[in-house]
Amino acid sequence: MTPKLADIWVYLSATPLLGLTMTLLVYQGAYWIYARAGHHPLLNPVALAVAVLVALLAATGTPYATYFDGAQFVHFLLGPATVALAVPLYAQLGKLRTSLMPLAGALLVGAAVAVASAVGIAWLLGASRTTILSIAPKSVTTPIAMGISEKLGGLPSLTAVLVVSTGILGAVLGKYVLDALGVRGHSVRGFAVGIAAHGIGTARAFQVSEEAGAFAGLAMGLNGLVTALLFPLALWLLGLR
Repeated sequence: MTPKLADIWVYLSATPLLGLTMTLLVYQGAYWIYARAGHHPLLNPVALAVAVLVALLAATGTPYATYFDGAQFVHFLLGPATVALAVPLYAQLGKLRTSLMPLAGALLVGAAVAVASAVGIAWLLGASRTTILSIAPKSVTTPIAMGISEKLGGLPSLTAVLVVSTGILGAVLGKYVLDALGVRGHSVRGFAVGIAAHGIGTARAFQVSEEAGAFAGLAMGLNGLVTALLFPLALWLLGLR
């Protein structure tokens, strides 16, 4: 950066509006690329936007805390957006009633496998106890995952990175995995993606169909609840608390 541009950037970075504007513009550009590519999963707009924002912050030397002063307005909207997922789910109430038992079984198995696989791989690779506790709730939506990690002695910041990475991978690769397994029903595909890839996977599911998105939102919420209740109990039974 030239000295003059650097001075302008320092001035702008001190205003909260910059972080918000950067986030919206970068995501809009990423979504434009995604749409032009025919909504190809490998060009997930969240992944593209994260990469561009990280590069911008690194190139300009902007601290994350400064950026988040503005971007926190988008973060605040995550709560209302999550609650609003109940609206499309209500439209699927009839199908939900006839699928309660299969969904309950899938939820318990999915939540258990998500935690067990993460903990098992981390343990085999020699990760510390703190790292294991940080990675365990990776398939739960960020606010719940960070809360679980903090209460059990993990690192919430590390958990947040792992959660976002898991969501992006799930949104990008979920289609191919489910296609390979021969899973065709939108409700089943959505529920699976919601358990494995939380909010980012749910957003991707809504792009496929409202039915897939509704069941993904349901899975995301229930997985957070089940993990928050059962994971501490499992640690206590194993003598790890």
